[in-house]
Amino acid sequence: MENNLKKVDIIFEVDDKCTPLEVLDKTLKRSADDIILDLIDSGLKGRGGAGFPTGLKWKFTRNESGDVKYVICNADEGEPGTFKDREILDRVPEKIFAGMTICGYVIGAKEGYIYLRGEYNFLLKNLLKKLEDFNNALKKRNIDFRIYFKSGSGAYVCGEESALFESMEGKRGEPRNKPPYPTVAGYNSKPTVINNVETLVYTTMICHMGPEKFKALGTSDSRGSKVFSVSGDTPIPGIYELELGMPLHEFVNEFGDGDTKAVQVGGASGHCVPRKKFNDTIIGFEGIPTGGSMMIFNSSRSMYNVLHDYLEFFTEESCGQCTPCRVGCQQLLKGIEAVKRGERPPAYLDDLKKLTGTMKIAAKCGLGQSVGNPFNSIIDNFREEIIY
Repeated sequence: MENNLKKVDIIFEVDDKCTPLEVLDKTLKRSADDIILDLIDSGLKGRGGAGFPTGLKWKFTRNESGDVKYVICNADEGEPGTFKDREILDRVPEKIFAGMTICGYVIGAKEGYIYLRGEYNFLLKNLLKKLEDFNNALKKRNIDFRIYFKSGSGAYVCGEESALFESMEGKRGEPRNKPPYPTVAGYNSKPTVINNVETLVYTTMICHMGPEKFKALGTSDSRGSKVFSVSGDTPIPGIYELELGMPLHEFVNEFGDGDTKAVQVGGASGHCVPRKKFNDTIIGFEGIPTGGSMMIFNSSRSMYNVLHDYLEFFTEESCGQCTPCRVGCQQLLKGIEAVKRGERPPAYLDDLKKLTGTMKIAAKCGLGQSVGNPFNSIIDNFREEIIY
C-alpha cells in the first residue's frame, strides 16, 4: 500500500549558519506584536496535547498588567509512552532556552523556569553547563532575562500546569481551581506563560524560518509537524518528527509489524484506536490530538491487561484531592477485575462507562477527566477481551 507519510527535521536540525543565539539576536530586533502575529499566523498550537494557540497565550499574558511575569517550560514528561522531550532536552536545549527568552521579551518577563521531571535529573549536569553558557551570553547582550531549573519529585499530576505551579512554590502538587488561568495568575499568582518543551522549540524555529514554511506542513486545523515517541510492537521504535494531520493507517504502515491490532494515541490518557478505524482516524486536532505518545499493540497483546495497567497507573497517580478521581479510578479498576472474575455481569461495564462520564464532568483536572478516553475506547472496541 502506498505510504505518503512525511518525515520532517525541524526540531533536531542543527544549523551551523544560524544558531539559536543568532535566531534570538534577529528576533529581538522585532516588535513583540510582530512576533505574536507571526506565531498566530503560523497556526502553532501547544504540543502538550491540549492544543491552545501559542500566539494567543503569549498575547493574553502580554496584555496583563504587572511588573512581574514568568515563563515556564513544562518538562515534566510523565505520560506513559512519551520520551521525546528527554531527547530534545539532551540534544537541542539551546532552542528551548531561546524560545523562553523570546517569550520573556514578548510578555515582559525577566525570569524563566524549566520544571524538569525528577526522573530526568541525570540530564542536569549537562543542561546546567549549557544553561550557564546561555545565561552568560544573555548577560553579554544586556538582555535582562535569566533561566533556572526546578526539579519535580516524580508526581504524574504535576504535568498539569496548576499542580506544577503548586509544586514549584514548595506546596503539595495538586491542581488549582480555574479560573483564574495561568495567563492571569500562574506561578506565584503572577501572569505566566507555560509551554511544553516542544512548543518552545517550535517558537524558536518559526522565528527563524518564518510562519509560511511552518504552516506549509500539516493541515488547516493542524499546522506544522510534531515529534512522536513510537513504542510497543514495532520493528523501529524511537523518536520521529512527522507532519500533523496524517491518517493513522499511514502511521501503521510505516511503524507497525504487520499484525497491528490497536494503537494507543496520546499515552495512557489517550484513545485506543482499533484496526477497523485506522483508515478513518486522523492524528491531529481535527481527529485525535496527542502529546506525542504512539504505543502499538499487535495480536499477541491482551487489551484487558493493557487497560488494567492503565487503571493501576491512574489509581496510583491520582493526587486524591477530588472524590471523582480518587474513588472513580479505584472503582473502575475493581470493576473490570470483578467482570473478569465473573463476579459482575458483562453489562456492568456499561455502568462503569457512565462513571467515566461523571468523572469527566466532576473531576478537578485532566487526570480524572481523561480516564474515560482509554477506558471507553478499549471497552467499546475490545469488550470480548475484558469479558472472557
